[in-house]
Amino acid sequence: MTKGLPKKITKIRSKPSRREAEKAVKTLIKWAGDNPNREGLKETPKRVVNAYEEFFHGYHIKPEEVLSKTFDEVKGYDEMIIVRDIAIESHCEHHMVPFIGIAHIGYIPDKRVVGISKLARIADVFAKRLQTQETMTAQIADTINEVLKPRGVAVVIDAQHQCMTTRGIHKSESSTITSRMLGLFRTNSNTRNEFMNLINSANN
Repeated sequence: MTKGLPKKITKIRSKPSRREAEKAVKTLIKWAGDNPNREGLKETPKRVVNAYEEFFHGYHIKPEEVLSKTFDEVKGYDEMIIVRDIAIESHCEHHMVPFIGIAHIGYIPDKRVVGISKLARIADVFAKRLQTQETMTAQIADTINEVLKPRGVAVVIDAQHQCMTTRGIHKSESSTITSRMLGLFRTNSNTRNEFMNLINSANN
């Protein structure tokens, strides 16, 4: 494994079959107190498994491959590149309920740049797994840093967690902000402040 890249997901030796997964959903419906065989719930196990395939498809994508195609012809451009307000939809690994928000990703290239859609794509790869926001923030930044080897990387995520808003303390107004600053964004306060000002400018 390349040093610095996020740890690869350990594959389950024998992945449960789709039938087993649907049976597990039926068990949860029974545990909740309802009848999985009534008309409104008969197709629910199938729908839940279909949804899980979409929610967690990030396990089947190698994040470093998303950033593998780069461009060297940038006419000497060496200032920061930012993609902000990237929609994030993930699931908390502690309660398996959604957390939803936005990510801002910036980097300062060193000769090579990547297509801007790839920055949104790399965020999606890590979001479509069971996650903590802190881990996801670090994974996005560390992967960009390792693959592109830029002069700096900055990632900020602002999200609301349904494990706090719909259960537990029920604080629907709260959000969580995490950040990861590498290279010039960590060592140079002017660079870091410029990034923060740019991602916040739409709200001013």
